[in-house]
Amino acid sequence: MSTQTANDWGPFFRGERLYGDDFSPEQLAQWYADEAEGYADLGAKDQGAYTYSYHALNAAHGYPSLRGRTFEHALGLGSAYGDEFKPIADQIRRITILEPSDAFSATQIGQAPVEYVKPELSGHLPFADETFDLVTSLGVLHHIANVSTVMTELFRVMKPQGLFLMREPTHSMGDWRQPRPGLTKHERGIHLPLMRKMVREIGFEIVREKRCMFPLTSRLRKLVGRPAYNSPFAVGLDSLLSSIFSFNQAYHASSGWQKLRPTSVYMVLRKP
Repeated sequence: MSTQTANDWGPFFRGERLYGDDFSPEQLAQWYADEAEGYADLGAKDQGAYTYSYHALNAAHGYPSLRGRTFEHALGLGSAYGDEFKPIADQIRRITILEPSDAFSATQIGQAPVEYVKPELSGHLPFADETFDLVTSLGVLHHIANVSTVMTELFRVMKPQGLFLMREPTHSMGDWRQPRPGLTKHERGIHLPLMRKMVREIGFEIVREKRCMFPLTSRLRKLVGRPAYNSPFAVGLDSLLSSIFSFNQAYHASSGWQKLRPTSVYMVLRKP
């Protein structure tokens, strides 16, 4: 890393290329080792103190696309305890969670049995073609090095007409070459134009796309008395602000003005 020049880093910090997506097997192994327990070590492994903070966000931007459907087999990418499935558990018959950390466990969500599977370093998924009719990846892909490989694999293991709920940061999340408080070692966002290009080239259809997570929204926690993205009011305000400032697509912000933009995208994708 230290031998790279400013010109080498330019395409990554402009969001034109995704750092880590073309890593060698050795680099992938180091990344995996660094990130495997990253989310758990930030506090999520203490289940007694852990709160899932995105139920209202999912209810606004993801779950409406699932209405009227029953899913035979759902896959949660990096889903920890599987909290995102709890509000829709009565629509799902079976759940598999692909999770690198040993800190999380669940045997059942609603009436759906849960199985945990470890990911492979290569990004290839240990499942047969057309296994899942619902996939979730909510704030997970940006922790992974070879995102395009994993996305291609998700497409492979999905059934035709299967749905994929995906939320990802679309900004750089700061300079990932340096330690950042509250973040894992390597996580970095995926610039929205690059994300759109990736999902379309892989073959997904974009059913719904919504910008979200405006920087000021999280400060509403004291006002609403809970994590902001668990509050329908805060999520509604966030949606409004994100829409107003959606023209501002700076990836690696270098000024205060550039930081006034939605920092994430919520997509509902479908495999044709």
